[in-house]
Amino acid sequence: MPTLESLPARDRPTGLAVPPRRMRLWHDGRPLKRWRYVGLYGEDMMLCAADVRIAGLPQGFWATWDRTDLRERTVFLPRAVVLADDAVRFGPARLTLEPAGDAMAVTSQHGRSYIWTRKQPVRARGTVAGRAVELYGLIDDSAGYHARRTDWQWCAGVGVGNDGAALCFNIVDGVHDAPQESERTIWVDGAASELPPATFADDLSAVTFPADPAARLAFAEEARRARSDDFKLMASDYVQPFGTFSGTLPGGVAVARGWGVMERHSVRW
Repeated sequence: MPTLESLPARDRPTGLAVPPRRMRLWHDGRPLKRWRYVGLYGEDMMLCAADVRIAGLPQGFWATWDRTDLRERTVFLPRAVVLADDAVRFGPARLTLEPAGDAMAVTSQHGRSYIWTRKQPVRARGTVAGRAVELYGLIDDSAGYHARRTDWQWCAGVGVGNDGAALCFNIVDGVHDAPQESERTIWVDGAASELPPATFADDLSAVTFPADPAARLAFAEEARRARSDDFKLMASDYVQPFGTFSGTLPGGVAVARGWGVMERHSVRW
């Protein structure tokens, strides 16, 4: 029988049921939480969209930020946001996707159960509100039996290095954040490398890395998404600002220009 003893596991099988295998709606007294989140970023347009299920109950949301106007919507209906492997459709957006780097996946213990995530860099082309765009970003697929109370801080973004390399990064504290075999990743021209543990500023203005004091990723907020819901049995409180990144990531990777999101999320589910 599969056990949790060998977790976390990055890019290797564990025997535990994770996508694309079917996962039970309940396990060890916990409901299945799963979502697909797509974040796409660029100098003139940034956007995100998600399709969420908690014990089968649907939620969808999307937001676009064109550096002047923030548009967003949250709905509790199935298929309000369509996020396929090769396409994104919601509200004003019609985009096609193609892989743009190595996918990585992690399965981690969470309390007495387990959680899973897979991150895939993608390029997107299409239209947003009738405007042609070409963007770079991530598909975030996540599923698992998270602890009743879960808190995390996270950021995702893309950028350009001083040498012209295409950068994409995913950094977290609170889930899948073991010292090794975490989901923390930087992609340089599509090649993935794991990042060391990270610390987020209380105001989400920066990410630092205790093992590499020279590394610091600064964030300048431009527009803030925020939402709080309390459904008694379930509650969620998050902020997720759009903005720009600059600084240096571990290993001396300079971010000459960068765009993306920060996030703080506290949830009871």
